[in-house]
Amino acid sequence: MRQIILDTETTGLRVEDGNRILEIAAVEMVNRKLSPPDRHLHRYINPGRDSEEGALNVHGLTTSFLADKPKFADIAQEFIEFVRDAELIIHNAPFDVGFLNMELGKLGLGKITDYVSGIIDTLKEAKELFPGKRNNLDALCDRYEVDRSARTLHGALIDCELLSEVYLCMTRGQDSLLMDFVAADDTGSAHEAALGLAKVARGPLRVRAATAAELAEHAAYLDGLDKAVKGSCLWRTLEPKPEAAA
Repeated sequence: MRQIILDTETTGLRVEDGNRILEIAAVEMVNRKLSPPDRHLHRYINPGRDSEEGALNVHGLTTSFLADKPKFADIAQEFIEFVRDAELIIHNAPFDVGFLNMELGKLGLGKITDYVSGIIDTLKEAKELFPGKRNNLDALCDRYEVDRSARTLHGALIDCELLSEVYLCMTRGQDSLLMDFVAADDTGSAHEAALGLAKVARGPLRVRAATAAELAEHAAYLDGLDKAVKGSCLWRTLEPKPEAAA
């Protein structure tokens, strides 16, 4: 299962106002394990316009810093090939998807959903898990005790890395207490294989009979219960009756 945690930074909040993508990051995760950094995609992009003041205060990427960076058209095919057939994991997916569709559409490349197998919106899932609570990325990091101390400004790459940890916490079930599953074979049961336990030889189940002293202590305890209920306690009624002498 190949998934891509994706995030973008933009010149402003509204795609309808002509804002553009200026940073994009895509972090690969295969079978719920993050790939090495050389399997991640991170690009700064020259958007061809200034950022709105509010957006600039969030990401800190100035027009002069982005001036010598490639246009989206220059990285579009690289991006498409990287995410092709993967499932995207995005926090507040409608925002990023709207900008991606705009950038791809300008190049006649269709929509992002033309290239990926599906999109998971972690903000939507978080709202279902924690209705009525704050569910932005910072709040989720705090809730799941994900360290975000290195995050001073919003950046696409660090946000992807944080979201990957949050997503694994959000989707971790009871089996998270077990070790990695390995296939069961003739050396152990499926449960043992799941726990990573070695097969051990087992003999017949040993049944240890109560001693005379333990039986006497048990009878005395039941006598006390009989007195408390002024009759026969439930346990006494369930005990097998001794067979009559022949």
